[in-house]
Amino acid sequence: MLRRKTRGTEAPWTRVASAEEVQPNELTPVSTDRGPVVLASVEGRIYALEDRCSHQDYPLSAGELEDGEVECIFHGARFDLCTGRATRLPAVTPVRTFEVEVRDGGVYLRLE
Repeated sequence: MLRRKTRGTEAPWTRVASAEEVQPNELTPVSTDRGPVVLASVEGRIYALEDRCSHQDYPLSAGELEDGEVECIFHGARFDLCTGRATRLPAVTPVRTFEVEVRDGGVYLRLE
């Protein structure tokens, strides 16, 4: 008899906030068991990034949103909300992003 190998199960979804807590065009910091995450609501969609500038270890949640990017207030580095890609120096390394799902009034992240 052949046995089929199966991949490990996907990371579970974790509720991190209520949808009401994530205000449009604002940055909302949340704590997770994977560390701090910043949520951003832009044009009706919520994005989640690691709340840590890759240039230096400062919180992105202290920054500002502009044109689909979050700007680190400390040195001006910018990151794409969708991909986490660094779009402005001095940062060159991307930050982690997380899958987001909104359901039953809650914001859930897949914290892989």
